[in-house]
Amino acid sequence: MGLILWLIIGGVIGWLASIIMRTDAQQGILLNVVVGIVGAFVGGLIFSGGSINNAGLTLYSFIVSLLGAVILLAIVNLVRRGAVR
Repeated sequence: MGLILWLIIGGVIGWLASIIMRTDAQQGILLNVVVGIVGAFVGGLIFSGGSINNAGLTLYSFIVSLLGAVILLAIVNLVRRGAVR
């Protein structure tokens, strides 16, 4: 059940981040899930001092995951286009 929950929450986070960064039309659901999960990892590394803990799903972890996904999309846009939208 945990893996399915990760995929669903990762998809929602990736979708919200793609709306914020205006890349939603370029991404499908699979890329949204990948961006959400990798963004959560990146956000966890940045905002928790390099350690990843399993505190469960809280508002703080959701916001950190969303910020990590937005940072990830900003980096991808910077590499692709040379500018962050």
